[in-house]
Formats: sequence, C-alpha cells, structure tokens
Amino acid sequence: MELNPQLLKKLARMEMPFGKYQGRILMDLPEPYLLWFAREGFPQGELGALLELMLEIRINGLESLLQPLREE
Repeated sequence: MELNPQLLKKLARMEMPFGKYQGRILMDLPEPYLLWFAREGFPQGELGALLELMLEIRINGLESLLQPLREE
C-alpha cells in the first residue's frame, strides 16, 4: 500500500465500525488492539489495510504526522 495523504486523513477521521472500540477514531485505537489484529488477521479490504498502516505508524512513533489531519 502506498502512503498517501488520503489514507492518513482516513486514519485521523474514520471511526472503527465494529467491535470493542466501535466509534473510536482509528488513530486512537490502542496498540494492543492493533497487535491483536496483527496476530489474528486484519479485516479484509480498506479497513484492514488502514489498521495495518496504523500499527506501522504506531510502532515507528509517527503518530504526530496524523495530529494535524484531525480537523483539516
């Protein structure tokens, strides 16, 4: 997956559509939840790709890239 501004905006604004953290913005999901998906399998499609990208951003300490995109 290419890293593009539209994906970063989605991470900063899109809500988790299901599960324990339903309604929480993807960038605000806790790391253990993202790691659980990494172990058990990310959902298919765009949501899974976004969650996987969010985990990579979190692991590499790059969350600050998303902060300005919350309310653009």
